[in-house]
Amino acid sequence: MKGNKMDVTITKDEGKTFVKLDGRIDTTNADQFQHDILPLMGDDNLDIDIDCSGMNYTSSQGLRIFLMLQKSVMARGGKLVMRNMNPLVKEVFDITGFSNIITII
Repeated sequence: MKGNKMDVTITKDEGKTFVKLDGRIDTTNADQFQHDILPLMGDDNLDIDIDCSGMNYTSSQGLRIFLMLQKSVMARGGKLVMRNMNPLVKEVFDITGFSNIITII
């Protein structure tokens, strides 16, 4: 199926990391998504702001990666914020309890 893709754009500005997600995270691309996000787990920029306006789906594998990122950020005293989440994706975060773990605005 065409379109099973997640584009990750990472920019840094004034000690903060901005991540823009576009597409979907599923079994076909979760490993690539984790590879793209992995450098943020050891980065000097403690605060990470993720724009989810282009993300239209996440599987449980995607949730696991977000949880790993959240734990990494918290362990270093930073803050992870996810914003502009599509209502269907937000519902997945709500149902799984991830909305209580990760700041979503």
